[in-house]
Amino acid sequence: MSQKQENLIAVLDVGSAWTRALVADLNEGALRYRGHGLVESAGMRRGLIADLGPAARAVKAAVDHAEQTACANIDACVVGVGGPHIRGVNTNGGLDLGSRMREITRDDVRAAIDRARAVERPPDREILHLLPRQFILDDQPGIFDPIGMVGARLEVDLHIATCSGGAMQSTITCANRAGLEVTEAVLESIAAAEATLSSDERELGVCLLDIGAHSSDLIVFFEGAVAHTASIPIGGAHFTNDLAVGLQLSVAQAEDLKRQFGHAVVTAVPQDAEIDIANPQPRRLALRTVAEILEPRARELMHFVKESLRHGGVMDALGAGCVLTGGGAALPGMLDVTEMQLRVPARTGMPVRLSNMPGELTNPAFAVMIGMLLYAHRTKITRAAESNSLRAKLRAIFAASF
Repeated sequence: MSQKQENLIAVLDVGSAWTRALVADLNEGALRYRGHGLVESAGMRRGLIADLGPAARAVKAAVDHAEQTACANIDACVVGVGGPHIRGVNTNGGLDLGSRMREITRDDVRAAIDRARAVERPPDREILHLLPRQFILDDQPGIFDPIGMVGARLEVDLHIATCSGGAMQSTITCANRAGLEVTEAVLESIAAAEATLSSDERELGVCLLDIGAHSSDLIVFFEGAVAHTASIPIGGAHFTNDLAVGLQLSVAQAEDLKRQFGHAVVTAVPQDAEIDIANPQPRRLALRTVAEILEPRARELMHFVKESLRHGGVMDALGAGCVLTGGGAALPGMLDVTEMQLRVPARTGMPVRLSNMPGELTNPAFAVMIGMLLYAHRTKITRAAESNSLRAKLRAIFAASF
């Protein structure tokens, strides 16, 4: 295991059902798959870490598997944050630049963002991302990057994504106990968007819904910027539990039944389709009965999605429709229910494929993981460019002084 750590990027997702670790390296500036680990999560309850010991052991097992397949040591990672504790808010702030117009600097942009972020929030809330929607320079809106432009007043429309500080710290603690330093935390819906959305979709307006086990995270882009983020407390496990209760099955058998024969639209299932099940006693089961249990839950999920979009004021901003990803997106009929409920086109979000990546990872369930790699790679390049720019300016100042 001699791979240089600076060339590796590792990401960690501690989910309700699965704990995943994924490793890639930079090969001539491009990401190349190196390895991954996947184990069942432990110590989780309702999408949050409830017992640090078992959760940390699951993280350690996933990381060990990733290290073995990657033939490299991992000592740092980026973690994903998602779940029912995610909140998003839009705000505005700005500053006067003086009585005379002058050139906008990076410090001016940071000062405007600091003004906009100064909104009151509960003490247990942590800011995950500050996402500028647009800058407004002397009443001229729609500016993406004002640095270098000239004006007298700079404002910013800002989207702030927050999470529970305790929930995020629990994830970081699990990573630390597994021997990993956490270098960054990223909102999982932003990561999923990195792996599944096109620039055209972001510009036209699109809702991405990442359906996890115990919650579904959504994010809306409009005119290239984040306009809304939220989390819906319904996920794939709720569909499974409905089957287990309704058909008096074990959770494991209900999950197998959902994966093999489940459908979210009753009328799409043939009336005479039946299967034999053996638990708790041998019997014939009509597949329409399965769909009759799953369809109401799918409709409920999309009802809450619609309400969230309305509350965020973005219901009419979905020119490119809705993209479903995550493990729950695999249920047949979900796209149909989405289109019927939201009245927009829908598609399944398949993650982009990295070099050397096994085909099994080209699956909506891995969209967050692959997106986290892409996000970490992009931010690393951006910071390196900013650092080089700063060094160039310092060299210029130093040269000018002589």
